[in-house]
Amino acid sequence: MEAGLPFADRNEAASRLVWALQGYKGTRPLVLAIPRGAVPMGRLIADALDGELDVVLVRKLGSPDNPEFAIGAVDEDGHVMLDDEAARWSGASPAYVRMEADRQWELIRERRQAWCGGQRGIDPAGRTVIVVDDGLATGATMLSALRSLRAHKPARLVCAVPVGSRDALRAVHALCDEVVCLHAPRPFGAVGMYYQHFESVHDSEVLKALDRSAHPHVAGPPPSYAVHVDAGDARLDGELVAPAAPRGLVVFAHGSGSSRHSPRNQYVAHALQRRGYATLLFDLLTPAEDRDPRVRFDIPLLTRRLQAAVDWAWLEADRHQPMALFGASTGAAAALGVAAARPDIIKAVISRGGRPDLAGPQTLSQVQSPVLLIVGGADTDVLRLNQAARQYLRGPSELALVPGATHLFEEAGALEQVAVRAGEWLDRVLGARLEVARSA
Repeated sequence: MEAGLPFADRNEAASRLVWALQGYKGTRPLVLAIPRGAVPMGRLIADALDGELDVVLVRKLGSPDNPEFAIGAVDEDGHVMLDDEAARWSGASPAYVRMEADRQWELIRERRQAWCGGQRGIDPAGRTVIVVDDGLATGATMLSALRSLRAHKPARLVCAVPVGSRDALRAVHALCDEVVCLHAPRPFGAVGMYYQHFESVHDSEVLKALDRSAHPHVAGPPPSYAVHVDAGDARLDGELVAPAAPRGLVVFAHGSGSSRHSPRNQYVAHALQRRGYATLLFDLLTPAEDRDPRVRFDIPLLTRRLQAAVDWAWLEADRHQPMALFGASTGAAAALGVAAARPDIIKAVISRGGRPDLAGPQTLSQVQSPVLLIVGGADTDVLRLNQAARQYLRGPSELALVPGATHLFEEAGALEQVAVRAGEWLDRVLGARLEVARSA
């Protein structure tokens, strides 16, 4: 047996997984546990990573002669994933598969009702999702869970297990962005062999792990408010999300052809909210204006609109909280323009895949706030433009590369790196400014 095995129990295994998953702390991951055994483990991992916990409900379809031999699985949406070869080998007829799938789906519905009051699971779209089980033997249930979750378009899909067979690990590698496994013994026996204590987990333990009121330190989503900013020539619709006692306010300026609903900006905004920042996302252009490519690149117009939003937020918000701007593409040029015009208000500027060059050398030279330029390592043209624009900045600036990322940061894990780097930089820059303000 490998060094470090067996685990004392599932709690020890989960604690050791936490260390292997530390890179996801600060991204508020969605931890999805495979019932029942992994649910208490999932609670420990979600708490340690400041994440959310839910269950992923899939049920294997047993063969006609051996219910423990999986010929497929069914997920919570009723989608059947069938291993055609296993089904043929076991003699499972189409009628049997339909009957077994209906039976297992009904069990899924009963479990969702019993454990979660019938409420639908947390939406994994755009989230970092960590799927946890207490071990992988055949990996059939984990494979089914990963296939089901892929259809919901998570930003990153991670499989995390304390121990697994090498065949199962190879299979799950093809379905997720990362596999975290502490031990892969060869040959592999039953999962319970690798634990000193491997008792059954009862419904009461599942309910306790899933009960948010029993874990008061796990914060729910901060409240959001629909806002309307009068920009003179247009009314701008937006959404303000404000946690209690925010550390600061981050105003987002989207790029050309985008809006406040941009999944990339929404993703980063959620990550910053989890760090305690309020966020304001709004539309720089009206729907009619956004259809005109010339208006999308009208930097003076975008700058005026963003300045109107900043002035509105300054009047409405607690002025003791620092304000930062987060600009993408052409929105980055507008953000730098507002920073130059409002040095007393804007304490930091972040650009994601931005075009700071469009602000112009004169405007760039007037920016006093610290600036972070985040660029994809494979976005060579924009990287060159950022390097050139940075030479005109007179205040402190940093250039952060996300290796292998292209302009939209669509590669696995790229947007997470943006969120983490932006959050850590804001913590450092705004935290330092708050200390200076207090000492003054």
